[in-house]
Amino acid sequence: MGVVRTCAIKRSELDIFHRNLVAAAGIHRRKDDEGLRKNKLFSSLDDEDVGKTLVCVTSGVSYLGLALVNHLLVLGYSVRIIVDNPGDREKLREIRHEEMRNNLEIIIAKLNDVDSLVKAFEGCRGIFHTSAFTDPAGLSGYTKSMAEIEVNVTENVMEACARTPSIKRCVFTSSLAACIWQDNVNSDLTTPIINHGSWSSESLCIDKKLWYALGKMRAEKAAWRIANERGLKLTTICPALITGPEFCHRNPTATIAYLKGIM
Repeated sequence: MGVVRTCAIKRSELDIFHRNLVAAAGIHRRKDDEGLRKNKLFSSLDDEDVGKTLVCVTSGVSYLGLALVNHLLVLGYSVRIIVDNPGDREKLREIRHEEMRNNLEIIIAKLNDVDSLVKAFEGCRGIFHTSAFTDPAGLSGYTKSMAEIEVNVTENVMEACARTPSIKRCVFTSSLAACIWQDNVNSDLTTPIINHGSWSSESLCIDKKLWYALGKMRAEKAAWRIANERGLKLTTICPALITGPEFCHRNPTATIAYLKGIM
């Protein structure tokens, strides 16, 4: 005789599953705790009323960016989204919580222009850099030239953060691809151990034309370099594959190639 679970029990099990999934999803690197994983990314932002805290999300129209914006609004933050062109405003109609749109601001800024970013970041306490670049003509949606753009934009964002006095922390979305492609990855005898100090091999990424991994790895290293030079508080997130509702329709990034077995 089976036992019918209550909705509360099901919800509790889902919460546990969600926490375990998040914990296993990737690597969380921090400068100020020597790479130890913490649960609070907003620790330096919580010293004042959340409702008065303004944070900025680059590329809020991306799959990850849009999900992040919605979550920040639910938590009570005021959110400023950076978009590259007026056409992206239409995509932001997907913001689900209409009653929270008063806490949402959209700014057009050029990610290749530091001065434009400084103006966009003014008054913000935290920056979430989620921008990703794709090339529809590329096999995986990501080419060698996109890797170079990724690094340049990251350098611009970090420099703009350093020039903006109000910013307390920057959260940078990297990728597990920046960690896993090591020289012994193809060895039958050795299973590479991925930890907070792991980096993908640059030569291997170039030889195998793993441009997405190369771009993310170089961009994250550039972010850490500037953070150390300029005394910035930086958190980098190295997630594995990102998925969710309507993933295939709204996320035309390089992760699609992994799911299709192209890489």
